[in-house]
Amino acid sequence: MTNIPVKKNEEYIVDIIDNGYEGEGIAKIENYTLFIPGAIKGEKIRVLIVKTNVSHGFGKILEILEEVDSRIQSDCLTYKRCGGCNLRHIKYEDTLQIKQNIVQNLVNKHLKTSINVSGTIGMDSPYYYRNKAQFPVGYNKNNEIITGVYANRSHDIIPTNGCLIQNKEAERIAKFIIELMKKYNITAYNEKTGKGMIRHIVTKVAIKTNEIMCIIVSNQENLPKENNIVRELLKQFPNIKTIVKNINDKDTNVILGNRNITLYGDGYIYDELGEYTFEISALSFYQINPIQTEKLYNKAIELAELNKDDILLDLYCGIGTIGIFASKYVKKVIGIEIVQEAIENAKRNAKINNISNVEFICGDVEESLDNLININHVKPSVIYVDPPRKGLDNKTVLNIINVKPEKIIYISCNPATLVRDLSKLEAFYNITEMQPLDMFPFTSHVEVCALLELKNCQSS
Repeated sequence: MTNIPVKKNEEYIVDIIDNGYEGEGIAKIENYTLFIPGAIKGEKIRVLIVKTNVSHGFGKILEILEEVDSRIQSDCLTYKRCGGCNLRHIKYEDTLQIKQNIVQNLVNKHLKTSINVSGTIGMDSPYYYRNKAQFPVGYNKNNEIITGVYANRSHDIIPTNGCLIQNKEAERIAKFIIELMKKYNITAYNEKTGKGMIRHIVTKVAIKTNEIMCIIVSNQENLPKENNIVRELLKQFPNIKTIVKNINDKDTNVILGNRNITLYGDGYIYDELGEYTFEISALSFYQINPIQTEKLYNKAIELAELNKDDILLDLYCGIGTIGIFASKYVKKVIGIEIVQEAIENAKRNAKINNISNVEFICGDVEESLDNLININHVKPSVIYVDPPRKGLDNKTVLNIINVKPEKIIYISCNPATLVRDLSKLEAFYNITEMQPLDMFPFTSHVEVCALLELKNCQSS
């Protein structure tokens, strides 16, 4: 068995040599890697070993012996317990550098291509940026109904007071609904027993138009006093444009069920991105940080250097946002998305914005792309991909290689799967730019926009 040079529940003094993929500090003892949440590169720390395995261990900060200039006092009362942010102890501009380094380290480790990752594009004001909030509802130890956020790595609810990344109005709405539940004796859902009524309160706020959607996630269809709840919510929050009851009666960690009943309004809100208007429904995906989304899409269009002869394929198109953004620069846009409601939103969004050169297809990207290329013989010159965290499947990668678009713009919310996929494409494509963007300030998440250009066949 491998000799592990540290022991659980013992203390050590270590130098932090880097920050890891989730922002945690990294130290080495006799070449054995330790991950230490809350530590920053350049610090000397006294740690307690809390877990070990053959390849690496985890430590907990007991004392910071030498502190770096980038360390700040967290401005959030629940920071240490909440799992929402993990970089609030670091100056904002330094978190941008950490994110650039995370991407650069992955590139250096996994790609043959030598490329300097660009500096992370940050936010001018990195606060209250989330336009979607999901508040779990439950009971505290005194059996009082509460809402807030889940504690890190658990389903214990921590009440919040002035969350610095959620929209301010969202938290006020959630707390008001809790008061209405108490007033009308409406129960909260209990995960252990499967009994109780309200599971979550979800809000979507359109940043440009100030329209608000309030979604009450219920364990059953019959919600007592729902007319009173609607009336009081509208009186208290006049910007609420629609109220939706979402039915989720399954034993699941998934927040929203598949069935929506509109209690007020038409079930939609509308927001603006750039010069375009977008319709948002209860189940459709819309970028969480629209201010940064605009920067991301403008960068994606700038990198592609689109022209009027281009046929653009938009994979994982969601409600059509980036395809609609790019439509005025190209001959045609074809978007593919598996969520039926998102495709319906996308088609309506094209109509709302009077755009006629876009087509949206509902289907699995793997199968639909195969059909487009091999049956319909569509020959895109540019492909945009914005996949989920798991990245691209092998069949999609092979189809992209077979069709050989001149350019690929890969937008990723997971740099690890991004570089994995780029390693499969770099034999055929030059990776000419990697642009990180801070979509979720004070968290370890980083969005990346990569430009790939087809290698010249004659020179290869």
